[in-house]
Amino acid sequence: MTTTASSASHSHHLSPAFPGRAPWGTAGKLRAWQQGAMEKYIQAQPRDFLAVATPGAGKTTFALTLASWLLHHHVVQQVTVVAPTEHLKKQWAEAAARIGIKLDPEYSAGPLGREYDGVAVTYAGVGVRPMLHRNRVEQRKTLVILDEIHHAGDSKSWGEACLEAFEPATRRLALTGTPFRSDTNPIPFVTYEEGDDGIRRSSADYTYGYGSALADGVVRPVIFMSYSGNMRWRTKAGDEIAARLGEPMTKDAISQAWRTALDPRGEWMPSVLRAADQRLTEVRKAIPDAGALVIASDQESARAYAKLIRDITGHKATLVLSDDAGASKRIDDFSASDDRWMVAVRMVSEGVDVPRLAVGVYATTISTPLFFAQAVGRFVRSRRRGETASVFLPTVPDLLGFANEMERERDHVLDKPKKEGEEDPYAESEKEMDEANKQQDEDTGEQDMLPFEALESDAVFDRVMYNGAEFGMQAHPGSEEEQDYLGIPGLLEPDQVQLLLQKRQARQIAHSKKKPAEEADLLELPAERRPVVSHKEMMELRKKLNTLVGAYVHQSGKPHGVIHTELRRVCGGPPSAEATAGQLRQRIAKVQEWATRMR
Repeated sequence: MTTTASSASHSHHLSPAFPGRAPWGTAGKLRAWQQGAMEKYIQAQPRDFLAVATPGAGKTTFALTLASWLLHHHVVQQVTVVAPTEHLKKQWAEAAARIGIKLDPEYSAGPLGREYDGVAVTYAGVGVRPMLHRNRVEQRKTLVILDEIHHAGDSKSWGEACLEAFEPATRRLALTGTPFRSDTNPIPFVTYEEGDDGIRRSSADYTYGYGSALADGVVRPVIFMSYSGNMRWRTKAGDEIAARLGEPMTKDAISQAWRTALDPRGEWMPSVLRAADQRLTEVRKAIPDAGALVIASDQESARAYAKLIRDITGHKATLVLSDDAGASKRIDDFSASDDRWMVAVRMVSEGVDVPRLAVGVYATTISTPLFFAQAVGRFVRSRRRGETASVFLPTVPDLLGFANEMERERDHVLDKPKKEGEEDPYAESEKEMDEANKQQDEDTGEQDMLPFEALESDAVFDRVMYNGAEFGMQAHPGSEEEQDYLGIPGLLEPDQVQLLLQKRQARQIAHSKKKPAEEADLLELPAERRPVVSHKEMMELRKKLNTLVGAYVHQSGKPHGVIHTELRRVCGGPPSAEATAGQLRQRIAKVQEWATRMR
């Protein structure tokens, strides 16, 4: 196809009001942010452009509309789309075809067929053969669309390959919908600006955050349903430990309690899946084709969750275990059906794009803000005004923190200062994201190597989080109080959700006050008065205890170890590293008491 014919083909597929109308999908007018980003681009005509838009906002529509404009005006002659996964690469090709841009998603080498206007490839593919793609962009004027560009930093070789392959490109459009990576390696083709503090931060050319998208009705509001419960597990040393999710404990104990909750052989997962399925039934009264997704940690758990769903609902769940061709088809089939449930292994946001997903269960121990944002992004895509999303998760400090910060936007920071003792919640993101993005065609066996054995668990409805606020008192699964929250209509305006949650909590508190005190077997306090202690707070408590013990060493002349042992004998409990916040506070009070007596 010649350039002229190709351009004519593109203009033929577009509305006369172009770019005033979206060329595919709903075929309605461009959303305000898409129109604004288009106008800013056309006015500036930059070589590099970074658009940051929340998942579900319509980045693909914006990018393809812009691609059509550039082809039509002969600014470029071909398009290369770089996507994170095989599945998404095919989605891009299908979306482009709807506006007359033909991309080859199977391209691997050699001349491109004359019928194509470009290619859709993966970052991994570029990493393998960067010179192949460099030669293509040197031969013809090319627009390169880098989807979820933070993946260009997933490995150093991918970033270097993208730089080598696309440095000669005529135009580069970078897209992302989630916070950038937390390391300090520059991402190719992203502009960094130095602030007054001397630190360089990524600079987006156009930003459309979750808060703005929510206000515009472009994305759904997210209701987070958090579940606590009693956990019991055995350590490698053979010690049996019991703890309650959400109660103060060390980072290691939180991790082990969390994994105990997710063990399919316990009662926590069946209870939460049952609750999530009830929520799905309520949502489907307003959204008949609404679907649900469980995000699992590993293949063994995913298979077990799928079996639990079959037992609970009587219907088979779609199981997606890896990003192979079969998995891609299963995702497509599920997306086109009205089936209730899908279970996926560690599928980060780019792997699953099913707009009808409205209910999620976060059943993985990945605790990075990037992964959490991507996971929640699977449920926020709005198809009509009033749809709500519901995500079920364990009462874990990190997750509750992420849930309460949904509207916070974060730039990619270079030259990050390292302060001694500073806790960075993003510090472990890279290792976990690398793990999450691995193509896992077989079980890794890592679970067998961990010094831990889950023994039993149960579930307790803990709280609802919405728009940064927390609602509800604890309730047993299946209770009237839990049903009150699971039964929130699936079609509500954001302010109606807030009002309804306030009313539900007021009713729950009033009902609680009528019961005799001896019937209160759960903590009868509203969620906002039951803070979940974070790892940082635990560190501060341990630091305070150690400081006080150090001071008492000088007063008493006894060694540190002797004082810590005596505190354990008097107050009870394990060593400081494994003690709960309550136990640490008790020891702090006791050593202060001893010090006062000696004065």
